[in-house]
This record gives sequence, structure tokens and C-alpha cells, in this order.
Amino acid sequence: MLKIYNTLARAKQTFSPIVAGKVSMYVCGMTVYDYCHLGHARVMVVFDMVNRWLRSSGYQVTYVRNITDIDDKIIARANENGETITALTGRFIDAMNEDAARLGVWRPDIEPRATDYIHEMIVMISALIEKQHAYAADNGDVYYAVASFANYGKLSGKSLDDLRAGERVEVDVHKRDPMDFVLWKAAKPGEPSWDSPWGAGRPGWHIECSAMGERHLGNHFDIHGGGQDLQFPHHENEIAQSEGAHDCTFVNYWMHNGFIRVDDEKMSKSLGNFFTIREVLEKYDAEVVRFFILRAHYRSPLNYSDHHLNDAKQALTRLYTALRGVDVSQVEIDWQQPYAARFKQALDDDFNTPEAFAVLFELASEANRSDSLEQAGLLKALACQLGLLQRDPDEFLKGGDEAGALADEIERLIEARLAARRSKNFAEADRIREALAGQGVILEDTAQGTSWRRS
Repeated sequence: MLKIYNTLARAKQTFSPIVAGKVSMYVCGMTVYDYCHLGHARVMVVFDMVNRWLRSSGYQVTYVRNITDIDDKIIARANENGETITALTGRFIDAMNEDAARLGVWRPDIEPRATDYIHEMIVMISALIEKQHAYAADNGDVYYAVASFANYGKLSGKSLDDLRAGERVEVDVHKRDPMDFVLWKAAKPGEPSWDSPWGAGRPGWHIECSAMGERHLGNHFDIHGGGQDLQFPHHENEIAQSEGAHDCTFVNYWMHNGFIRVDDEKMSKSLGNFFTIREVLEKYDAEVVRFFILRAHYRSPLNYSDHHLNDAKQALTRLYTALRGVDVSQVEIDWQQPYAARFKQALDDDFNTPEAFAVLFELASEANRSDSLEQAGLLKALACQLGLLQRDPDEFLKGGDEAGALADEIERLIEARLAARRSKNFAEADRIREALAGQGVILEDTAQGTSWRRS
């Protein structure tokens, strides 16, 4: 029985979908004005894992992850670059999809772009005004009146009194309350705009997800996910908008993944420890990065450092080594089998990937000890549930694309070493081994012969 930690309830809860056998899931996606960073990578990989496991558990999933293609940062970057907003966002959407594919992330079922849903946003804002949850100011903006929504703060645990007393809020003479947030922004010269009942303008950020979620999943759906930084105010404001407009529960289960830290400090551009996915993938194999992200529980902070990535590489190497030289086709998993049952129990317990990985490493050790085709096949099949271990083991162990033209030279040196050993020239054999080790190539002698891998 699947249990999910529900941020709204602050507890693990047994998952019960609104429609039996089906799951509706919405995840807040990227604002596309730059290359995706490590925080985006974690969101993409974590909810890809959730999506995969829900499908493996027999659910029919509708997975929606939006794209924000209009906001202040996008407008500013396009002006800075001297290009159109469409050109800017199109370029970075393509880059995002390339990065996601390299990380083994499946495309969502639906990827709505905000600019395609302006009509739906206007309809929702109009409903909020009619129900007195929103008001049009004399400057052309439309604001949500947070005091009108009795349950504001239920997701984050923040009260309006505490927010007013302790939060730094923007002073705006057009707001009735400093905590009110914008739903529609009046057009400014040189900015893109759309016609509306309140004049030309564009939507605020928060209304985008409420409108797109409703359009594709309905007024009430199962799971809403995103990074922990979105819990307040973005997701809090989504609840106020959607429940204010429709007078019904918006989402049953709220999931938030933890922050990325770099060498134990929060990742930020101001600290100079900000990394794009592309920068990381220049140094590390994409599957190593995926393994690194999933090895930590999704709700825990994730500390990025070269040490942790190198450790992840060594750990993934151990798993691939257990598959080396074993011809395993796709195995049909018997979930009653003890290893498989423990793996399933781990992922059914709020997607507990650390425990699931513990099972994989036990299987790898067993496969190495017994040279068991059955254990190796099960290892590969279970790892597939996490999007891992689906490559040829030699391709990974020899460095993938990095091996390239060097592979032939390494094989030539291995043959020279074997010839030296046959002629009992052990000094030469040792010299070749040490020379290869100096280049990061590890030789492994077995009864079947000598194989090699990258250190």
C-alpha cells in the first residue's frame, strides 16, 4: 500500500486516488530564460521516479509539468539579448528537454506553456472577482484579497497575522492589504500583453499553474509537486486561487522535494556556487548524476560536491560490475520474491529510495558471490524502476563516450601485458598495469580473462 508524505497534512498518508486506478499529477516546471540548474535537475529526476513507480504499481498516470514562458525575468533577458521572447523561450525549452533526456527523464504526458492559457487565466480571475476574492485596482492590476480566503496559510503553516508582522512585503499603495498578490499585471510600454476585461496586460505567476492544472486535470486532482521553495508563497497562493474560484478541495497530496546544497551551503548565484546541469554533465556521466540525486530521500537536503559525485560514481560502478559479462534480458519481476518485495516496500513507503538502493547493493553482492544469472537479472529489472542500469555494463565501466579512440590502445596494452605474463616477464606486465592505472584504467583479472574499467 503506497504511502505519501503529504505536506498539507504534515504526515505520511495512504494514497487513495480520486478515480480508482488513475493518478492525476501536476508538477511545477521551469521558467525558461536560462539553462536549467541542479535544483531543476532534482525536480525533474525526483518526479520522474515518482511517475515511473506509479505506473509500475499499475496506475494510469496523467503527468502534467508546466512551462512558464512569460514573466519579468524572461522579458528582461530577451530585452538584454535583443531577441524576441519567443526565440528566447524556444531556445531554452529545447535545452531543457536535452538536459532532461540526458538524465533519463521521461517527457511528461502534457507540457502546457503559460502563454497558451491566457483565456483560462482570465476566466479564473473573473470568477475570483465575482466571488469577492479578488479586485481590480485603479492602476489596471488585479489582486487576490488574501483576507477573503479563510484557510490562507494552511499549506505552509503561516498565519496572516504572522506574515504581516514578520515577512518583508512589497509596499504597494494600490493593494488593500500588503499580503495581497497580483493576478493580472497592467501592460507596460514595450512589454507583451493580452486584452482582458481590465485592460491590456499579462498574468501574474501564481495564476498560471491554477489555470493550467484545472484545464488538464480538473478542479480537484491527486498530486501536486515541486521544490520545497515553492511551498510558500506559490503553492499557498495556488490553493487560495483554485479553492476560492471553485469552492472545492484543489489537491489531495502535496509533495515537495528538498533543497540542493553545495559543499553544505545553499546553492545561489550570489555565493558563486551555482551550477547548471550542463556544467555538471561536462564533468560527470549523466547516469551518475541521476544516481546521486535518487540515492538521497527526495524530501532530504541534497549536498552537491565533487566528493559526493565521485562517491556516487564508485557506487554505480559496483552495481554495473555485478552485471558485467552476464547476458540478462528484461526480467519479469516476481514481487513476492524477497529482494523484490523489500524493494517494493521501500518505494511504497513515501518513495524511500535509500532503502531501495540498499536492496540493489545486496543483490549486487549476491550476484558477485554466486555468479547468479537470476540475481543479476533481478538487479537490472529493479534498477529499471528507477531509470538506472539499462546500459551495456562495459559501455559504462569503460567511460562511455569518454573512452572513444583510447579503447583500442587500452586493449592493445592489455594484450601486451598478457604476452609479457605468458613469457614470465612479470616486471613488464606490472609496468603496463601501473601505466594504465596512472591513466585511470583499472585491470581486473578473472578466470575468463582480463577486463578493464575506468577508475
